[in-house]
Amino acid sequence: MEQRGIRVLETNTTFFSKITTSITKLLIPTKVGINSMLISLKRNTLIKAYEGYKHANEEGETPKKEAIIQKYEDAYALYLEAIDKYIMDSVYTKVKNNNASEFERNALSKYYEVTHLKESEYLEYKYRKQKYLIELDYENVRENAKTKNKFLPFYINKMDSLYKAILKNYSIQLSDYIHSNAQYKSNLYTKIFSTLEDYITNILPIKLELDSENEYQVILNEYEKYENYTVGKLDEREQIERNMILLGISRQLFTHSLPLIAAEQCYVYLLKETRALIINAKTQEKQEEAYQMLITLIEDYNVKLLSTKIYWDKPGDKEEYKKFWNEYKSIESQQEKEILFIKNDLKKLRQAKKEYKEIIKFYHKKLLEYGVMKNLKNSYKTLTGRFIKNGNSIRN
Repeated sequence: MEQRGIRVLETNTTFFSKITTSITKLLIPTKVGINSMLISLKRNTLIKAYEGYKHANEEGETPKKEAIIQKYEDAYALYLEAIDKYIMDSVYTKVKNNNASEFERNALSKYYEVTHLKESEYLEYKYRKQKYLIELDYENVRENAKTKNKFLPFYINKMDSLYKAILKNYSIQLSDYIHSNAQYKSNLYTKIFSTLEDYITNILPIKLELDSENEYQVILNEYEKYENYTVGKLDEREQIERNMILLGISRQLFTHSLPLIAAEQCYVYLLKETRALIINAKTQEKQEEAYQMLITLIEDYNVKLLSTKIYWDKPGDKEEYKKFWNEYKSIESQQEKEILFIKNDLKKLRQAKKEYKEIIKFYHKKLLEYGVMKNLKNSYKTLTGRFIKNGNSIRN
């Protein structure tokens, strides 16, 4: 009897499950339709509220300003809630019942990636969830020219503020001494470069298209260089070069959200990665390519960042850099620049606590090639008969 009872229960469960699944499949189009209408209504309300919010900010302080801002914030919260509900009511159900499109499956996967951050990185979760929901809706409206044009002013403004908030959060984490292990910081650098790439790939092209006052003319050359790294698979050297370009553009777009101190740490990280690339190169050709990349990176670091640095931890460092910068500006030939960069980097590496024996040997080899360093005999005999090893000596 017990076995028969179990069988009946299993049959009934399966039967009712099938009915539920069938009903759910029938209701999916209705849910999608209702949620789409709701999002559309909330979007239209948000666009009107944003126009009022923008005018209120342009006019300055007015008696109604606080109420207008509150109206916009309420409209924004209800708009996000409608998109969130659409994902949970419609997309989730379609994926569960195996009749979702590839776009919907990817959308749900990304949604869970973002919500996964809630417990460990709440601030990042808060900004990334908003960014994700707005991006999802933008994908829905971009084919409708009329709706897209109305939506774009809000979309660009909000995306700018969310990307800046995300980068500022990463900058704060970089300066957090509690999390000082190398892997933690390496992950942060990856997140920073990924966020910059995301912005420059998805948001900047729209801004360039709408740039009637040539506000972004100053970064066009760098942007064109970056576009060369968006096609095909990149090797390690090309990835570093792409990240260098991203950092250069960020100095124009995210001056405050990725402040100089954070950008400097990113440059130092790329320098470290490039030096490792030189040492680990399998062939002389690859090593030379990595070396040329290092020279480009050192120049970029000095021109785009250190030359603009106002506050230095030690006054002596500032004075020393001034000497370097004055010498750099007086140099014309590429070889002289390389020699200056190598000598300057050598000085820093010798002062560092970490072991840089291999890259120092590589630098010595380069300076020997350029005739800047003399190669002395390996050892000599003293009057007492003891042998003493000599190093290389640099000729100034």
